[in-house]
Amino acid sequence: MSDVSELAQLHDELDTANRKLAESHKMASLGRLAAGIVHEINTPIGSIFSNNEVVIRSLEKLKEMLASARDAAAPTPQKVFDMLDVIIGLAAVDKIACERISGVIRSLKTFARVNESDLLRVDINDLIRTTIKLAGTVFRRRIDIQTDFEALPEVECYPGLLNRVFLNLVVNAGQAIEGEGRIAVRTRLDGDSVHIAVEDNGSGIPLEIRSKIFAAGFTTKPLGEGTGLGLSISREIVEETHGGTLSFESEVGKGTTFHIRIPIEQRKRS
Repeated sequence: MSDVSELAQLHDELDTANRKLAESHKMASLGRLAAGIVHEINTPIGSIFSNNEVVIRSLEKLKEMLASARDAAAPTPQKVFDMLDVIIGLAAVDKIACERISGVIRSLKTFARVNESDLLRVDINDLIRTTIKLAGTVFRRRIDIQTDFEALPEVECYPGLLNRVFLNLVVNAGQAIEGEGRIAVRTRLDGDSVHIAVEDNGSGIPLEIRSKIFAAGFTTKPLGEGTGLGLSISREIVEETHGGTLSFESEVGKGTTFHIRIPIEQRKRS
């Protein structure tokens, strides 16, 4: 085998290995999301089941009371109206619970249905809102996620891939915060690019590891919790796939801000 063909084979093998690693990271991320989504949906479903039992018992009691009033040719008892008010109140609570479930499922469908190979024009703000909705299922009430979105033109991008970047950065920001904390996500128009900033008030990144955080395989998370691929893949998606930039600034004890810049128009490739 010639040196050229051997080099080409090694390059193909490396590409295959990288694709498998990226897919493994994606599946691990979806697994963590699924656990949060189950919890987020389980609570309102429990409320609906509980309310449903009360409604059924109340309707059976109402049926008995109305039948007794009819047989006695008596006016409808006040208690009937009181019970109807209770049922109406429970139905209103169930409606809120159903809207909460629907919102999570709608966000998940939006996140999952985008083909990662599709180059589309999208509203980046909407893309980030979907990500935040899903990330909220992981943090529940522990993290307050604030947004400050500027009106932006539609951006030509691979939304499925950018979804992964935004989710990775928001989840990482939440994991950098011990206990309760805050994440701020801002978008701005920056010349012919859009600028997305993800800021947390977590522990910050120590100076001695800042040069390593984009390296494949590097992670500060405990064994079994991190693959060390999230930031490496995110930088590849932003810089190599979209021709943008991914950078950060950090202060130990105060927090970290990641900056993403994505061109509004993708350069045509030969």
